[in-house]
Amino acid sequence: MKIYTRTGDTGQTGLFGGGRVAKDDARVAAYGDLDELNAALGVARAAGLGRLDPWCQDLQDQLFTVGAVLATPRGTRADAHIPHVREEWVAAMERHIDTLQEELPPQTHFILPGGTPASAALHLARTVCRRAERSVVPLFREGQVDEVTLRFLNRLSDFLFVLARAANHRAGVEDVPWIPGGTPSP
Repeated sequence: MKIYTRTGDTGQTGLFGGGRVAKDDARVAAYGDLDELNAALGVARAAGLGRLDPWCQDLQDQLFTVGAVLATPRGTRADAHIPHVREEWVAAMERHIDTLQEELPPQTHFILPGGTPASAALHLARTVCRRAERSVVPLFREGQVDEVTLRFLNRLSDFLFVLARAANHRAGVEDVPWIPGGTPSP
């Protein structure tokens, strides 16, 4: 399989199931954000997540499905053959969040992203997730994606936040609270 096709050299790309759109089309921008999110999760996994890693691999697999949904126009023949985002994924994230919250110290302040490399990478993935969610909202409004896809992305950003806290906690690194006005420099 060739990596280059030359079919996008004029600023157009093909959608799964047929049709071509401009590379700056809202649908393409949204699945591009999902691709970036998946890569950010790969960076977090490469930083070493220990027992949190299998959950992140599952998320990467699920993000490929979300990308396929975004790359496939609704109602096409291809739409009937791709997997779709499932409510069970949202419910599983909620269970994982609840489980992790039980082991974490109570959060009393906003938290500055950082700590361990794994936590910092998960915080970065969270911010990319929020952007991806913002990219999907107009597609949802236009009826191009269903509500569970939007709910998945919203819950995923929450899950990534808790995963980042858990990565720090399990490494014995405290989250850094945001103190309005900052703390005096030495």
